[in-house]
Amino acid sequence: MENNQNNNLKLEDDKTRSRVLVVVLIVTIIFIVILFINLLTKKTEVKESGNQIQNEFDMEISIDKPVIYLYPEEKTEVSVKLRSVNKLTTAYPEYNNEWKLMVYPDGTLIDEKTGREYYSLYYESENTKEYDGLKDGFVVKNEDIVKFLEEKLSILGLNDKEAEEFIIYWLPRLQQNEYVYIRFQSMEEIEENMPLEIIPKPDTLIRIIMEWKGLNEYIQVQEQELTQVVRNGFTVVEWGGTEIK
Repeated sequence: MENNQNNNLKLEDDKTRSRVLVVVLIVTIIFIVILFINLLTKKTEVKESGNQIQNEFDMEISIDKPVIYLYPEEKTEVSVKLRSVNKLTTAYPEYNNEWKLMVYPDGTLIDEKTGREYYSLYYESENTKEYDGLKDGFVVKNEDIVKFLEEKLSILGLNDKEAEEFIIYWLPRLQQNEYVYIRFQSMEEIEENMPLEIIPKPDTLIRIIMEWKGLNEYIQVQEQELTQVVRNGFTVVEWGGTEIK
């Protein structure tokens, strides 16, 4: 009789221990699941925060970045004026109503006010153009961006040195995207945003403003037609770009 009672007590103890172990196991699993969810949430928050910071940074630097090169056929005194000064946000050399320069055939510029030597003029301005969708242009895959730019910039009249500087500036930003939409503004669009007055008047004026927008996937757009530019005589070249938000 006593043995039966002892066996029953032992059986009850075993059952109690089993229940406790099950409860402990369940609590442990719940804790691990909660911990895992918290970690995922924190990673997501960090990633979103990082993307927000990057987007804010992009917005700060994503404005037009034109540089201007001048190539007269002989040493020439040249005046360059930006006709929408109210849109101007920065300029180098210092801009005060005009840039007054002595310019050499190799593109060397001497600022007549300071005597300093430059190879180009630089400015940035507000882009007041309104966008109502992506028009004609090109959609370029990440790995094809360099080849695309080399080909199109040559058609638009840039020499190798100018194209290299263009690509070096824009490539790091363009390659952050799987695809990128690119369109080159017409001369009329460029003149509307920032009219340019150059005296003496150049024989060849090349102004390139690249509109672009990063894409996660390919979209279909009508291909933009570009006309081959031939440089003759006193040549002025300008390039820049603007990101479509």
